[in-house]
Amino acid sequence: MAQAQITVFAAASTKTALDEAAAGYMAETGQAAILSYAGSSALARQIQLGAPADVFISANPGWMDVLQQDGLIAPASRLDLLTNRLVLIAHGADAAPLDLETVDLGALLGEGRLAMALVDAVPAGIYGKAALTALGLWPSVASKVAQAANVRAALALVASGEAPLGVVYATDAGAGSNVTVVASFPEGSHPPVLYPAAVISGGNAAEAGAFLNYLRSPAGRGIFLRHGFGAADQ
Repeated sequence: MAQAQITVFAAASTKTALDEAAAGYMAETGQAAILSYAGSSALARQIQLGAPADVFISANPGWMDVLQQDGLIAPASRLDLLTNRLVLIAHGADAAPLDLETVDLGALLGEGRLAMALVDAVPAGIYGKAALTALGLWPSVASKVAQAANVRAALALVASGEAPLGVVYATDAGAGSNVTVVASFPEGSHPPVLYPAAVISGGNAAEAGAFLNYLRSPAGRGIFLRHGFGAADQ
């Protein structure tokens, strides 16, 4: 007898790798996972409003903390799943590298925009603002930021040429086309990029737990590593 499908709410930056992992899980178990992607803040708010999700994968611990405080996740199921890195990307396939310690980013942008996820709500934007602030670059670019609903939307702005530069995760840059990583932000310039995952209270706990176990298995972990993520427990 077929088991009920599970619904996974996941940070937009996990899409390419998680699509592949869900296909691997389906092939191994015969169980399908319905995947819904958005910024972590939007997903957390949907869960707060009663959206029918079984698993939440956030791009930072803060939004998972909010749901845990609200009693909306099973605390014992919570785990740190992945890590990531923050990079600066430019439009085009052969953009020249930049030195974040010396570049005048505001002058470089000119009339152009710096694409970022929402800087006060979405993890990639929060991390990006923190990094730019730590490097002394935020004052020169704050008025030039084009804020996008999530990090994949920011990537799309740069890929299309609507913005010459953008701040995204390294994994997004790897999944995009017509963009070049021109600099990596120093790890100490922003909080560690950590992806916690948990089972949502009241959902299909058994199957949701099995799905999370698959993501942590050698097969699931290997998919994420190939896409540039790090394993949080290593």
